[in-house]
Amino acid sequence: MSEFAKSLSVSASGLKAQASRLRHLSENISNSDTPGYRRKTIPFRTEFDASQRVANVEVGRMSLDDRPLARIYDPGHPMADETGHYEGSNVDLLIELADAREAQRSYEANLKIFEQTRQMSSSLMQLLRR
Repeated sequence: MSEFAKSLSVSASGLKAQASRLRHLSENISNSDTPGYRRKTIPFRTEFDASQRVANVEVGRMSLDDRPLARIYDPGHPMADETGHYEGSNVDLLIELADAREAQRSYEANLKIFEQTRQMSSSLMQLLRR
């Protein structure tokens, strides 16, 4: 595998991982007011291929955050119990927005690497044709 192909592979795996992360973060943000909703998280792990000397990012299994749900007092809510409370979500919008900003910047960085590698490869091919 050429060095250009390795670079494209690594940045593509990063793009895929961050896109998946952004998808889950947007679901968390859109369901932050949904009663009983649990925050979704996904882990990343690095897969190293020793024969190719390249590391790719792999997305792990999605899991639900097991932190307790917020107890919200609203006696008029249809899901309220006899004390007037119902279980909200365990999504913290501030954390989700910060994570979304980080994921977006990581996605953009991987995209920039992918584009630059493609341009370098194209320029090299043009030089070799001369």
